[in-house]
Amino acid sequence: MKTDPQVRTSIAVAHPLDPLSRTEIAQAVSILKNGPAAAESFRFVSVELREPAKSELRSGVTVPREADAVLINRDGGAAYEALVDIGAENVAGWIELPGGTQPPIMLDEFDECEVNCKADPRVVEALAGRGMTDLDLVCIEPWSAGYFGADAEGRRLMRCLVFTRLDPDDNPYAHPAENLVLIYDLNSGKVVEIEDNGFVAVPRATGNYLPQHVGPARTDIKPIEISQPEGPSFIVTGNHVQWGNWSFRVGFTPREGLVLHQMKFRDKGQDRSVINRASLVEMVVPYGDPSPVQAKKNAFDAGEYNIGVMANSLKLGCDCLGEIQYFDGIVADSHGNPMTIKNAICMHEEDDSIMWKHFDFRNNSAEVRRSRKLVISFIATVANYEYGFYWHLYLDGTIEFLVKATGILSTAGQPAGEKNKYGQTLNNDGLYAPIHQHIFNVRMDFELDGPHNAVYEVDTEIPTDNPTLSAFYTVDRLLETEQQAIRKADSSKHRFWKIVNHNSRNLVDEPVAYRLMPTDAITLAAHDDSYVSQRAQFARNNLWVTAYDRTERFPAGEYPNQSTGGDGLPAWTAANRNITDEDLVVWYTFGMHHVVRLEDWPVMPRQHVGFMLQPHGFFDQNPTLDLPRTEAREQETPTHCCKRD
Repeated sequence: MKTDPQVRTSIAVAHPLDPLSRTEIAQAVSILKNGPAAAESFRFVSVELREPAKSELRSGVTVPREADAVLINRDGGAAYEALVDIGAENVAGWIELPGGTQPPIMLDEFDECEVNCKADPRVVEALAGRGMTDLDLVCIEPWSAGYFGADAEGRRLMRCLVFTRLDPDDNPYAHPAENLVLIYDLNSGKVVEIEDNGFVAVPRATGNYLPQHVGPARTDIKPIEISQPEGPSFIVTGNHVQWGNWSFRVGFTPREGLVLHQMKFRDKGQDRSVINRASLVEMVVPYGDPSPVQAKKNAFDAGEYNIGVMANSLKLGCDCLGEIQYFDGIVADSHGNPMTIKNAICMHEEDDSIMWKHFDFRNNSAEVRRSRKLVISFIATVANYEYGFYWHLYLDGTIEFLVKATGILSTAGQPAGEKNKYGQTLNNDGLYAPIHQHIFNVRMDFELDGPHNAVYEVDTEIPTDNPTLSAFYTVDRLLETEQQAIRKADSSKHRFWKIVNHNSRNLVDEPVAYRLMPTDAITLAAHDDSYVSQRAQFARNNLWVTAYDRTERFPAGEYPNQSTGGDGLPAWTAANRNITDEDLVVWYTFGMHHVVRLEDWPVMPRQHVGFMLQPHGFFDQNPTLDLPRTEAREQETPTHCCKRD
């Protein structure tokens, strides 16, 4: 089912956390253009809701609709932050950011970059030297420039890699122009340097995956139809969702994409708060190949590119299957015009095997209940890769977050017949893909039965006095300060972390808790002294816990693009604030250590990584005992699954 857009518009600002509407974005931009951003040289990096303070939301007071905007003046390169009071029609704040600050790259800057690079005679000459004379087939792929010890002198730079097609529908990643890099200034619109690290022949073997190249599709896969004759079990009112005992609000920002607000679970007739706000806030993709081009590939896809702006418009039957509720994503383009990403967020239910079952062999009877999950997701395309971000809510109170990676490898060239220990050779014509990592960070503003929470690390230990040699038990260690809470996962100790509320007790007088199960808990492989590690220090550890501060939003800092490092979590936690019985934010780092396979080429089968949050004494017993029995369907006359012949 699809929500009527007219209905959506009429209730778009029914709640203070609802994202800005198209009208509100246009109003905010107009106010700025009639004020300090009047010059034509201003470009809008982002325009989004200034979320009200939590104290304001709790008090129930009427809060103004405000917009946060980030702008760049291309005449001089200065960047600005603005706060706009939309109702009062005034600019409530205007700050010039420190010199050299580079906000995220705007979507249309990618297109401008390719056009202007191809118009540069020096680039045309360099391409011709590698046999690339048909510019219509050449693909200029802009990457963030990062920081590698050289002062950018205030310039807003991109490092552009070069690929080509052999025909218009060819896969360009089969044909990299290795060792050729174009350094481009986004503000001036000019190529400022061409790096040529030596000639390597462009691989010519193809790597195509379109139907016309693959051949006839197989016929042994039969359709799967998802049917919910009575409709889905969720109720959507504007951006508010109720499903089972869960309730939450759906948000969307240019930088994060999907955001979940005010996640609550109804228990014994009471709505109990779990998480106030949850979203993916950063990711970094460092490459392990030390060759001249590959060593400088380390994209911060959220902080440098605004991954929400890159969200796909999802399609039923392709990206989502079943009874679907879509939510649009509304952002601004670089000129401040409202831009709707239609169907940016997909929500649907999925069957999830059994929730619980027991067969009582003594009386020959069984009880079984089926599980299901609510899936809220969006998919973003970042040049070669696709990332799907999936929040799963389960009927027993479990929360799961998964990232599903697919798309095409970022490839490199080498002399034909050689093999590189830093990557996987993909064919015999000089194509390989370097080893790399995809490291993600999720920010969770917990409010477990209220805003005063604490975190314990739980390890399994073996007693020194162990006469049976088989004894083991868990030990809880309170993480009292921010520095104590900078932690790595440890599978040898079966480590997990508990978020607790000491003031809310369960049936056995223990503090209610959720536990964070640290699956896919990788950290940076790069040395701590490397440039990427300095800039992505959040990725050195799996767990960080901070005292809540509404200005502390992103783990690598507000503006990681071309930053020198040290911003975000390492800077905030240096204060070593108390985190016992405080308003807390939990940051979890995880990811995929991508050792490339032949099977990942020419398009990668989906790989997924993530983590799980589970109730751990939050409830007094299994909260799904009241689920209805499921009818068996193998016979014409339905019987309950608990009956046995």
